[in-house]
Amino acid sequence: MLPIYIIGTKVLRQVGQDIPQDYPDLQGFIDLMFESMYQSDGVGLAAPQVGKSLKLFVVDATPYADDFPEADGFKRVFINAKIIEYSGQDVVMNEGCLSIPGVREDVTRKDTIKIQYYDQNFEFHEEIITGLPARVVQHEYDHTYGILFTDRLSQLKRTMLRNKLRAIARGKFKVNYKYVLGDKNTVDRYLRPLTNTLELA
Repeated sequence: MLPIYIIGTKVLRQVGQDIPQDYPDLQGFIDLMFESMYQSDGVGLAAPQVGKSLKLFVVDATPYADDFPEADGFKRVFINAKIIEYSGQDVVMNEGCLSIPGVREDVTRKDTIKIQYYDQNFEFHEEIITGLPARVVQHEYDHTYGILFTDRLSQLKRTMLRNKLRAIARGKFKVNYKYVLGDKNTVDRYLRPLTNTLELA
């Protein structure tokens, strides 16, 4: 499997590049992303989380289908995605992230999105997604803009988490998957967004 990049690494804070149709061995990379996601017990994984600053993420929400019927069969590859509309209700739900092990917090997101993207065959789609899949997609989409779910917390909560995030960035956690830490001299710089990426996404 591919190693997971942990908060404090520069790639998690970069805006991903668009992927050309002739990107070398794209399908092979997508297959490795799915494999890494499953082995890490994730339901979504973005290219920056495996060290590639690309607008690409994969999602498989089907493990949650018993509790969220809309997740049944929801397995997608999103290339060069762009969310063009957020709508519906604001919903609060607990989230975690493979790149921030051991941290789970309540995050508010819209329950419906309209998104444009290309699939693994570079076929164009415009889709309205609701419920849990919409949340997972928004979480992974944020990664392609250098945004982590902790960036969407209140200022107070971010301040309370600062020391814990700093410790995680320095490797003070235990996981059952391979991972990559940032340079110990620069990790603090990458605990927060580099620019106004929250406005770009």
